[in-house]
Amino acid sequence: MSNDPIGSRPYPIALSDEQWREKLSPEEYQVLRQGGTERPFTGEYEEVRPAGTYACRACGAELFTASTQFDAHCGWPAFWAPQDSDAVELLEDTSLGMRRVEVRCANCGSHLGHVFEGEGFATPTDQRYCINSISLLHQDD
Repeated sequence: MSNDPIGSRPYPIALSDEQWREKLSPEEYQVLRQGGTERPFTGEYEEVRPAGTYACRACGAELFTASTQFDAHCGWPAFWAPQDSDAVELLEDTSLGMRRVEVRCANCGSHLGHVFEGEGFATPTDQRYCINSISLLHQDD
């Protein structure tokens, strides 16, 4: 998790900790609101979908499209860009003694995963948004 606790900034959707706990399952709460990570190769969206959008499981904001998803063989869904640059918030994360970039939903501040650069994937942005499946809901268009 970043140095900025989830829920410490104002977001368009701002629920109390108690309201988030009522809305989300314990597993969803641990990842989305506490900055956890699901185990690799266990999420329902790791396989690339042919079409549709991915929304934040906590608030429903559209975040990614299937057209930007690619198979990174990393154990989590991978995207080369968000649907819109304003859909996500990027924050420095030094929690594991290294510099990473945390990805949060810009609408509710929920933790989604991390973004990595320079890994050599043949994508237009040379970025890999490594996102927890449990943070997403896939919607067919």
